[in-house]
Parts: sequence; structure tokens; C-alpha cells
Amino acid sequence: MTTSTLALRQQIESAHDIQSVVQTMKALSASSIGQYEASVRALDDYFRTVSLGLVASLREQGGWAPQTVGAADATGVHSLVVVVFGSDQGLAGQFNERIVAFAHRYLAAHQGELHLWAVGERVEGRLQDLGFTVRGRFDVPAGVRAVGPLVGHLLLANEHLLTDDESTELQLFHNRPTAGSVFEPMQQRLLPVDQDWLAALMETPWPTNQLPEVIGAGQVTLRALLREYLFVSMFRACAESLASENASRLAAMQRADRNIEELLEQLQTSYHRRRQGSIDAELFDLIASFEALD
Repeated sequence: MTTSTLALRQQIESAHDIQSVVQTMKALSASSIGQYEASVRALDDYFRTVSLGLVASLREQGGWAPQTVGAADATGVHSLVVVVFGSDQGLAGQFNERIVAFAHRYLAAHQGELHLWAVGERVEGRLQDLGFTVRGRFDVPAGVRAVGPLVGHLLLANEHLLTDDESTELQLFHNRPTAGSVFEPMQQRLLPVDQDWLAALMETPWPTNQLPEVIGAGQVTLRALLREYLFVSMFRACAESLASENASRLAAMQRADRNIEELLEQLQTSYHRRRQGSIDAELFDLIASFEALD
């Protein structure tokens, strides 16, 4: 067997090894997507419960009356708290680049105080490269179980900034899975609470004939429910970001798998051609030697 044939055989074996790794990563990414999407669906029921609690509290309070609706300071600017969710694992395409570019278009126009938090070391580095001062960084959750603690740490870190008036705005930037383009960057404002959403909640009919009763101080209960609203919203954003990351990695692995299949087909064709040529050459040499003996 010639050296070139041996080299082709080694390349085929290497391609099979790489393909095995790619297929394993495809399976892991698909499994992770399912877990994060299931967690988002599970949040829907909890979010509905929180919303019903807000309905009961708002009706007892006679509506939502923040201290300074739509207020900024005397100069017309306000404090902005921003959380940008990214990824610290590779093979996810332009995941971090797209969300940072999307956030930059919004943040570049902000004139007030900015409290910027990054979820992921790579996203932090890209934000700093654009000239932003990152107040702090949190590690990207390694699984569904780690999302809750992360959200709790984010809320605790910003507890003194997040009030029930509109002098502080809370924005989330994260990628969300889509059917056509794998994922898309999105912006979500959590504070100040959307007045249209609150008005729609007030008009929501109660699902049973038994009217609810709010236990404890009304304002305390209302603020507790709003904290749960923030928790659920942040949890969902983080889970969607992680699902988008794995969807992007799955798409990359699918492309890699197709490329490896095409490469294997070319290598195997070349291998069989060279091997057949080597066999033919040996037969010709054998026939020529036999004829020379005659």
C-alpha cells in the first residue's frame, strides 16, 4: 500500500473521530435546548399565579400608583440598570457579538447613570472593548438548576437600585430562540412596570367565583409580588439565552456534520481510486514478470 493511500486512510479515520465528537455535541445541545425550553414553559404557570396575585393586590389598592410615574431627575436623565446575557462556551457562532452590538445601539444614546452587568466573561470583554464600564460580571449558568441562584444574585446586587418609581429603569438584553434564524437579540424593559400591562391585568376576570383576599399589608404584598415578577422575567430571559446558545451550537454542529460527510465521501472515493490503482499496478508488474520468464 502506497504512502498516499496510507495517508488517506489516516485522514478518513481522523474524520470519523471528529464526526463522532460532533454528533455527541449535537446530542448534548439538543438535550440542553429541550431542558431550557421546558423550564420556560414551566414558568408560564408560575407567572400566571404571580399575575393573579397582582390582580388581587391592585384591586385592593385601587390601582398602581408609583411615586413618580415617568419621572427622571431635574436634568431629564435617569438611572439605567442593564443586564446583558452572553455565553462563555465556544462553537456558538456570533452569539456574543450580536447581543453586544444590539445592546450597544441602545446604550450609546443613554445620557444618565449606567449600571451595566454582564453574564459571561466574553460578553464582559466585548462590552469593555466598546468603551463601557461593566459594574460586575456573573458566570453563565452551567444548567437549569444554576439559573435560579444567578437570578437571585442579580436581584440582590441591584436591590438598592430597583425601586417602585420610574427614576430607575431596568433593561435586559438577551438572545431568544426563533424558528427561522436560530436566535434573535431582544430588549426587555422590566422597570418601570408597563402601565398598559398593569391596566390589562386590572381588567382580567378572576378565574373562580370565590374572590381573593390579600393577607397582610397591601403595599408589602404588592412589592413582594413585583419582586416575583422580576424573578420570573429574569429567569425566563436567562433560560431563553441559554436555549439560543445551544440552538446556535446545534446549527453549527449540523453544518460541521454535513461538511464532514462530504469530506468523507471525497476521501473514500480518492482512497478506493488510489487503492485500485495500486492493485492494478501490482497486477501489471506480476503479468510483466511472468511474460519476461517466458
